[in-house]
Amino acid sequence: MDVKLRTARSLVSKLSSVSEQTRSEALKELRLITKHDADSRPLVADAGAIPYLAETLFGSSPDFQDDAAATLLNISISCRHSLISTRGLLDAISHALRHHSSPTSSATAVQSSAATLHSLLVVEDYRPIIGAKRDIVYSLIDIVKSPKSPPRSVKDALKALFGIALCPSNRASLVELGAVPALFTLVVNDGRLGIVEDATAVIAQVGGCEESADAFRRVAGVRVLADLLDFSTGSSLRSRENAVSALLNLTRCGGERAVVEVREEGLGVVDGIADVAENGGPKGKSKGVALLKVIDGGNRSISSIFRDPRFDSLLRQSSLN
Repeated sequence: MDVKLRTARSLVSKLSSVSEQTRSEALKELRLITKHDADSRPLVADAGAIPYLAETLFGSSPDFQDDAAATLLNISISCRHSLISTRGLLDAISHALRHHSSPTSSATAVQSSAATLHSLLVVEDYRPIIGAKRDIVYSLIDIVKSPKSPPRSVKDALKALFGIALCPSNRASLVELGAVPALFTLVVNDGRLGIVEDATAVIAQVGGCEESADAFRRVAGVRVLADLLDFSTGSSLRSRENAVSALLNLTRCGGERAVVEVREEGLGVVDGIADVAENGGPKGKSKGVALLKVIDGGNRSISSIFRDPRFDSLLRQSSLN
C-alpha cells in the first residue's frame, strides 16, 4: 500500500507541472490505475487529484478532457463523497456537458461526465443536490434531443436523467426545462431498443408530478405510451413495463382529466397491460394490476367489454399503492 500511496502522490503532483507532456503522461497513468486498481482510487482522491481533474475539464485539449473525465468516473465508483464534496466539481461536469457539441470537446469526456453523474446519483442524498443544478439538467436534455449526439452520449445522458428523476422534487424542473418533448421524440423516432427503454424509464419517473400532465398532453404522450403497449409495435417487455408505470403515475398525479385520458386510451390496449400484469417483474405485475383497476374504474367496464375471465382474475388481485 505504501508503494501505491507514493505512486498516487507522485502522479498527482505532476498534474500541476508546467510541462504539457508531463501532465498528459500523469493523466493517462491515473486513468489506468483508477480503472484497474480499486485500492488506488481513494489514494488518488486523498492525494488531491479531484480539483486538478475537474479543472482539466475546462481546458481546450480533448485528450486531456477525455483522460480527466474517465479518471473522475473511475474514482466515483469508490469515492462518491470525495467527488460531491469537492468545490467546483459539478460546475466542471456541467461545463463538459454544456459544450457537448463543441469541436474542442471530447465525446468520450461528455459520456464519462454523464456516467459520473449517474454514479453519484446512486446516493439518494445527492439527487436533490445535482437536480438543483439547472445547467446540468438542461445540458443533459440538450444531449438527448440533439440529432448529432452519439448513441453512447444519449444513453449516458438518459441514465443520469433517470437518477435525477428518482427524486420527486426534481421532476417539475425536468418538465420545465423541456425533458418531456425530448424524451417522447426519442421514443417515437428512435428505433434502438436500449434507447427507447431508457427513455421510457425516465418518462415513467417524470410522470410522477402534477406538472407532467399538460406536458404529456402537448406531445400526445398518453397515446404514445398506449401504442407501446400494443403488441403490434413489438415493444420490449421493459418498455411496456415503463409505459404502464408512466400511465399509472400520470393517473395519480395528473388530476381527473389525466385519469379520463388514460382510461380512454387504455381500453384499447388492455391485453398489453394484462400481459405486463402477468409476465412482468414483481413491480411491473403490481403496477399492471393497478393500472387495469384504474381503467376499469370499479364498474367492471373491462369485463363487460371483453368478457375474458383472466381480466376478472387480475382485477381481483391486490396491487401496491
